[in-house]
Amino acid sequence: MVKNSMLGILVFLLLGVLFGAPLSGEVKETNMLFVIPVQGDIMPSLESFIRRHVSKAIDEGATVLVFDIDTFGGRVDTALQISSFIGSIKKAKTVAFIRSGPSSMGVSWSAGALIALSCSRIYMAPGTSIGAAAPVTIGADGSMQPAGEKVVSAVRTQMAALAEKNGYPVELALAMVDLDLEVWEVEDGGKVRLITLPELERLEKERPKEVRRIQLVSPKGKLLSLTAKEAERYGLSRGTVEDLPSLAKILGVEGGIVEMQNTFSDRVLELITSGPVQSLLILVGLVALFMEISTPGFGIPGTVAVICFLTLFGSNALLGTVGSLEIIMILVGLGLLAVELFIIPGFGITGIAGLVLIGLALLFSMQDFIIPEFSWQWDIFIRNLIVVGSGLLSGIVGVAAFILLLPKVRIFDRLALKTMIYGTASGSTFPGQQVGRLEKGVTREKVPQEGGISIENVPHPEDFQVIPPNLVGQEGKAVTILRPSGKAKIGETVYPVETEGEFIPQGTPVRVVQVRGNRITVKAI
Repeated sequence: MVKNSMLGILVFLLLGVLFGAPLSGEVKETNMLFVIPVQGDIMPSLESFIRRHVSKAIDEGATVLVFDIDTFGGRVDTALQISSFIGSIKKAKTVAFIRSGPSSMGVSWSAGALIALSCSRIYMAPGTSIGAAAPVTIGADGSMQPAGEKVVSAVRTQMAALAEKNGYPVELALAMVDLDLEVWEVEDGGKVRLITLPELERLEKERPKEVRRIQLVSPKGKLLSLTAKEAERYGLSRGTVEDLPSLAKILGVEGGIVEMQNTFSDRVLELITSGPVQSLLILVGLVALFMEISTPGFGIPGTVAVICFLTLFGSNALLGTVGSLEIIMILVGLGLLAVELFIIPGFGITGIAGLVLIGLALLFSMQDFIIPEFSWQWDIFIRNLIVVGSGLLSGIVGVAAFILLLPKVRIFDRLALKTMIYGTASGSTFPGQQVGRLEKGVTREKVPQEGGISIENVPHPEDFQVIPPNLVGQEGKAVTILRPSGKAKIGETVYPVETEGEFIPQGTPVRVVQVRGNRITVKAI
């Protein structure tokens, strides 16, 4: 019994060490304010940056996370992902702060308002504003246009859900998204609150003496935007503070302020995931892949192709948009392409299917959905389609240019075949050229050709066999086994021959049935 108890304790301790679980139940905490910037356009690389730095701050014992928001907005899908991630943080208090200053725009609009509402508290500096969160799309002429009702409804519902969760006025959240919503500040039973126009009209009919309109907060036809003082007055903001030290004092954090910054790797990731760079990587990867397939062995072009495609998928994997589907598609696409190039002659349906799968894998790796549902997803899908399509098209053009320019570029001399072939496919010689046996190493100084062209110091083959045009119908004997190719003696000359698929033993009489180019087809007599 004692032995079993000791064994159980040892197993428990071992599991605790392996999984890093603190056995005492104590959690490392630090009384410092960790500030994570949410600035500039809301792009996929920002979501990766926020996830990484939030995890780092929590690992260092952060109990308060401040999201320094300064943005006009950006991609709706990224804003929703960031909002969902912030809402899932349980180990630290989340605070949104709209800061003002010489290097700050002092705004939290559109997607920035959605991110701010996902935090448990909002503080604003004097001179800042928040709101105008209606989703928009980019029209054919490049102008901003309101999104469809389906998108507006989805964002409106999410804004209302975040407001309910964190205790913000739901009416304000709805008015930031919905142009058709009218919000009033009223006195109802001695209490001041915000209500929408339909609810106000209902209350005025039911209790006309208890309800009094104070002022119109958000008129119909306009999106709601609030200044710092207005947001504090209506209960959206917890307070108006000058700067981060003042905010740290209000939050009771006295251990100092740690401001997370974009590192070199963050800037590199943002650059790699941009549209032009991804198109360039696809172009270089395809050209390098063609060069590698066109040369024996595995060398520098293959390494470059691997690096390009790994960079594409790796960067998108850091953004959380690469799953098992994309990996399977790229592997199957490369496999089909290899089969087409190395096994099946020509280029047909297998190669086209391989290119399509590779293109779709690259396309899906740039987004977190397969089939677009909302208008903003269609915008992202079209943008990614343009990036992948331009990369593939540029790659095809690059391969064609590579084929055309290869013989003319000296650096690729070893990759190009520049041996001159004498004679034609039928065996006849060029005008002015004599065919026969030359001694090894002998070269012909000048051989006059038609048009005044001459060939200097060109090595001639040691042996060249001319096929007579009247060979069809002649008979001979197979000097080797024909299965289906081999050699046969016809007249006094031994020729390489082949059958139409039949097996002919050695010594069997044969007859020439066809001569095409340098191919002699025979049949057993």
